[in-house]
Amino acid sequence: MRHTMVTRSEYEADQDFLESVSEKEIIDLWRSNKGLGLSEDEAWQAIVTSIALDMAFAKPRTVRQIEH
Repeated sequence: MRHTMVTRSEYEADQDFLESVSEKEIIDLWRSNKGLGLSEDEAWQAIVTSIALDMAFAKPRTVRQIEH
């Protein structure tokens, strides 16, 4: 069985992107969603859901071993 180290640097860019999203960008996305025919609440729920999914499936910040 072979072990491979997965380090933070492999997905650090993804984490940095999420941390650098501004309030203005979120509001612009919300307005864009509304422009596609969603209600205000539906547009907001789409944003919240996508953030929750990103967090749920994000790689952990610590180094871990994966068995191959």
